[in-house]
Amino acid sequence: MLAAHEIALARLRKDVAALEPGACRRGGASFRLGLPTLDAALGGGLARGVLHEVYARGQQDVAAAAGFGLGVALRAADGRALVWARQDLLDIEAGALYGDGLAAFGADPKRLLVVRARDPTGVLRAAAEAARCAAVGAAVIEIWGEPKTLDLNSSRRLTLAAGASGVTVVMIRLGAKPAPSAATSRWGVAAAASAPLEANAPGRPAFEAALLRHRAGVGPRTWRLEWDRDRASFESAPLSRFVVSVPAGGPAVADDGAPWRRAG
Repeated sequence: MLAAHEIALARLRKDVAALEPGACRRGGASFRLGLPTLDAALGGGLARGVLHEVYARGQQDVAAAAGFGLGVALRAADGRALVWARQDLLDIEAGALYGDGLAAFGADPKRLLVVRARDPTGVLRAAAEAARCAAVGAAVIEIWGEPKTLDLNSSRRLTLAAGASGVTVVMIRLGAKPAPSAATSRWGVAAAASAPLEANAPGRPAFEAALLRHRAGVGPRTWRLEWDRDRASFESAPLSRFVVSVPAGGPAVADDGAPWRRAG
């Protein structure tokens, strides 16, 4: 009998083939994140067809890291199919993926393939399969902790697969500390306070994104960003009010009494 991961890979190949028959034209050697000042600082954007890493700064930032990583992947995919390989353990540690939430973020469910695996080995195998398929716009890998199977060699294999196909791979690391890898860029992401919309409606997802490493020599820097789902683009987060830390037990309140909330 076939192992569970082999069945999952077979289904992945079939689904991708049905979604995007044939290889897609790539839109250049890099892709923009949408905010001009951010893209300029990165030398025109992030490299396409390589591995990028996103680390959650703390347990409270797992949703923010996932949101930022998804935003990067959506920018790289540019409307093409997106494969998300995810470890089952994350349903307990970080929460399950929610279809309506993904759609509200701007991810078209019709172009999103979610692959679940019991362990990191299965996740990496599925991700490598997706990274080798030129019909895929981008592949997201979400893994918990610091498994031994996720080492420098495994990141190199992902990078080689991505380079051969042109598929951009975004690895979201939760419950882990930054470690050596073949990633072209490495980010540390935390949730940021977002300004409420009209009628005190929840604000847009907001992030504090720190560039920790860039193979092209771009120096460390931090941006406060918001995600605009309508434009599928990162934008600068407004600083019209004082930004305060968000307590774990309830909403934060600015000096003028207006509420803030964590988003991302």
